[in-house]
Amino acid sequence: MIKNAFILNFFKLYNMLWRLSIPFLKKNKRLRSGFEKRIDSFHHTKADIWIQAASAGEAFLAANILKRLSPKTYLKILVTTTTAQGMDILQTRLTKKMIHKSIDLKIEWFPFDMPDTIEKTIKIINPRVMVLLETEIWPALLYYLKLNKTRIFIINARLSKNSYTHYLKTKFFWKHLSPDTILATSDKDAQRYEQVFEGAMVNTMPNIKFEAIDTDEDDVNTLKQIKKILPQALPLTILASVRKQEEKEMVHILKNILKTVPNQVVAIFPRHIHRVSAWEKRLTSQNLNFHLRSKINSCLKNPCIILWDTFGELKTVYGLASVVFVGGSLKPLGGQNFIEPAIQGAVIVTGPYYDDFAWATNDIFKKGIVIKQNYWKAVARTITQALEKPGSRSDRKRLALEYLQSNQGGTQQACHEILKVFDV
Repeated sequence: MIKNAFILNFFKLYNMLWRLSIPFLKKNKRLRSGFEKRIDSFHHTKADIWIQAASAGEAFLAANILKRLSPKTYLKILVTTTTAQGMDILQTRLTKKMIHKSIDLKIEWFPFDMPDTIEKTIKIINPRVMVLLETEIWPALLYYLKLNKTRIFIINARLSKNSYTHYLKTKFFWKHLSPDTILATSDKDAQRYEQVFEGAMVNTMPNIKFEAIDTDEDDVNTLKQIKKILPQALPLTILASVRKQEEKEMVHILKNILKTVPNQVVAIFPRHIHRVSAWEKRLTSQNLNFHLRSKINSCLKNPCIILWDTFGELKTVYGLASVVFVGGSLKPLGGQNFIEPAIQGAVIVTGPYYDDFAWATNDIFKKGIVIKQNYWKAVARTITQALEKPGSRSDRKRLALEYLQSNQGGTQQACHEILKVFDV
């Protein structure tokens, strides 16, 4: 069935288009790293399991799986990635000491989905299991894996509404390339995958990202240094990971909360450090006095604004905050991680846009762990209310940790499904 005329003709055309695009792809700065390995198969060797982790997010998921994978027999595992950031994460988080002694791990670049290259690559690797993470759907890869009789998994699977609409229009094609097992992170994602891939076994699983949330203790030295500069008697409000597109609204929020609750410290953390100079101009033009974090050498005595111009301290400062507004959410920018500050016990506020963290599910809002507001005025009002009636920090922290723990278990389920193939 998979060798029908349409499929074969499609791959001839598909291969030709890839060949024509290679000179242009070679000029892409993001693809220069490992480019020769992306278009050839000379560097590959046999592997029992092949895991593809496209970029940074998927690389974290792959690292979680491999750290928990405990095979009963010796296994060769190949992990590939598409981006330099993904490669850096895999190499940093998957050292020999971090994985089971029965695993022989190799980390490489993922080849372009060029049929000629993919066919050769799969013949060399000859994997018994292929693990694709989230939404890694490549036609040539799926086609030649199926010809190779490799068992194909999509794990932590998600499918956006736009992608689903696109795949559904070409359902007649994808039904020939169905993976064997799909573990989706929600009922909605599961339903979408069932519609696109007829014949695949589709189930749900807890999102592995819940197990990637950093719950480690703060760096003691960093915490001491920050405590030395903050007035302990005043509440701390954090405007975190603020993006360029929402800076205007942030200034409105800032002025509003300072007018209502003047006795506080407000810390502004731009999402990108190069925006610090733009923030200096904005605050100066509004006659708002501020301190640069890098210039503070002694304890501040009075209410103030701190423009945080140093790296690596946000997570630690979360533990000292009364209220945190998580940026990237007042405009459709994907949002930022609101679970990480929530487990520190602060009151957490986000805007209406958080697509990149939709996997957190609506329970986090229903339980009041994070407060979602649609406009800057509502955000400002929520911040001032939290400052005036702070409530119990320990209760908020407990509720957030319970929520996090109740949504974990995805890594264990994924490992079980993968190793089941080798048990047989």
